[in-house]
Amino acid sequence: MNLLRTTLDNGLKVLIRETHTAPVASLWVWYRVGSRHERQGITGAAHWVEHMLFKGTERWPEGAIDQAVSREGGAFNGMTWYDFTTYYETLPARRISLAMDIESDRMRHAIFDPAEVESERSVIISELQGNENSPHYLLGKEVSAAAYRVHPYGHETLGHLCDLQTLTRDDLYRHYQTYYTPNNALVAIVGDFNAGEIERITDRYFSRVEAGPEPPPVTAVEPPQRGERRVVVEGRAQTDYLHIAYHVPAARHEDFHALTVLNAVLSGGSGFLVGRGGLTNHTSRLYRALVEEELAVDIHASVHPTADPGLYHLMATVRPERELAEVEAALLAEIARLRESPVTQAELDKAQRQARALFAYSSESITHQAFWLGFSEIFADYTWFAAYLDHLAAVTAEDLQRVAQTYLVDTNRTTGWYLARR
Repeated sequence: MNLLRTTLDNGLKVLIRETHTAPVASLWVWYRVGSRHERQGITGAAHWVEHMLFKGTERWPEGAIDQAVSREGGAFNGMTWYDFTTYYETLPARRISLAMDIESDRMRHAIFDPAEVESERSVIISELQGNENSPHYLLGKEVSAAAYRVHPYGHETLGHLCDLQTLTRDDLYRHYQTYYTPNNALVAIVGDFNAGEIERITDRYFSRVEAGPEPPPVTAVEPPQRGERRVVVEGRAQTDYLHIAYHVPAARHEDFHALTVLNAVLSGGSGFLVGRGGLTNHTSRLYRALVEEELAVDIHASVHPTADPGLYHLMATVRPERELAEVEAALLAEIARLRESPVTQAELDKAQRQARALFAYSSESITHQAFWLGFSEIFADYTWFAAYLDHLAAVTAEDLQRVAQTYLVDTNRTTGWYLARR
């Protein structure tokens, strides 16, 4: 990979990739802070802080960033997840210094006006309540909470309502000051430029930001699960829902890529956080067993890269005339079949093609290439991204059977039922 990698004196890691496929450039600033770094009482803080950075600084008051980026025909946004908070701008390559100006300023100079904090409280609570109108969200939240007894992955990025009602401006600003430092951040830039020149410009903008104290580490380690856990949620809906989750290793683990291919066998694969969401799963094992047999309306599954051990999620929407128990039995029968006998070479080849295609779709644009360059550094390093396709190609049928026997077992499972009250 054509990559220039450096670290500034203040601890900021910088990754620059020069590519001349389009006359644009994309800059992503990543902070190693997400819901994983929250404790009970301040859940939702990372997401709320992300919102506040769009409220402006003295140099870039609210609305000024939108105007400046739009004037150049660019795009910008941000997102918060378990392991990170990130912001990006994609612009004509000759104007990428605008992104550096914006991000280096709001790294330490966001205002957090008390009136804006209160205004945003209503917005974020509405966002949470909107999500809780979804049976999928409600059930997934309960499944994650049951699966994690210790680790903060057990709470959603949006946080708990009671915390959103009581978090103060000082709580949020303290969170910002603790984690938004150059030594807890990295910048990933991809585009149509000279890498050496971009390195000099990046240094000019970001080296003036002072380093801060090292943020507190996340020390929580989820203990092994010793038996199946089950949760039942009831609510208004037109039908029932099933959600099953298994504990799986972090992205750095040697089994992660085998689990990615296994997911393609079972469900056709899942999209990543950016890019196109997914391919058709109509030839996957679970689609044939559940949807074609008229047990479920749809079936989806996902395994995402995480810094600490995560979950493999499988979710089905039950046909209104069928029972949850028979959908669960059919899904578990397919998982048992995967444990008991290897997949055929043809099925393995197809699953690897699907997994490769999903990765290609999620990294085809300049914006998404810059995303992956930074994202992989959050839980591993850029070589994880560079070698991803090679790792997928190395997966064997025996690997799939082994990881199924290791992770997709009863004692490692959390099962959730959503019972519709019509």
